[in-house]
Amino acid sequence: MKTRISFLAAFMLLSIVGYSQLLSTSTARVTFFSTTPVEDINAETNSGLMVVNTQTQAIAFSITNTSFNFPNKLMQEHFNEKYMESDKYSKSTFTGKLSEPINWKEDGEHTVTVVGKLNIHGVEQDRTITGTVKIENGVPKIESKFMVKNADHKIKIPTIVVSKIAEEIEVKIWATLAPKK
Repeated sequence: MKTRISFLAAFMLLSIVGYSQLLSTSTARVTFFSTTPVEDINAETNSGLMVVNTQTQAIAFSITNTSFNFPNKLMQEHFNEKYMESDKYSKSTFTGKLSEPINWKEDGEHTVTVVGKLNIHGVEQDRTITGTVKIENGVPKIESKFMVKNADHKIKIPTIVVSKIAEEIEVKIWATLAPKK
């Protein structure tokens, strides 16, 4: 519930500042990958929500944990029931601000740093995440890759499967933004 309230508050704050200054998507692609000598685990979703306020450089991102699809349905079930506890922690969120100013109306590629709060499994962590903003023909696209430690978000991995799940999970995000309507 706290996660939902945090994202809603950030979204409302971004919305108040000005309608024409907002870029958004509800189809951001998010993948995660865990690799160990025993097993690789990957999952993907195309339903990430992102809002960017181009005037303040604020970013809000939310993903419903149950939206991830796994090649193996049993892995998906374990992810939601045992690790993420998706019935209790339904969303993962990030709210932050770009450190570098960007002219969102001008084509170009920008390496960016976003400083903010990452909330996964009900545990909020201060994070600095790097990425790329590429604007082509006026269309902004965001890409980022970062690591998430299970322990940082109190995600418990049972001893019986600890050799199959990496301590750090690679997360990648791709988002194409459009003016919020």
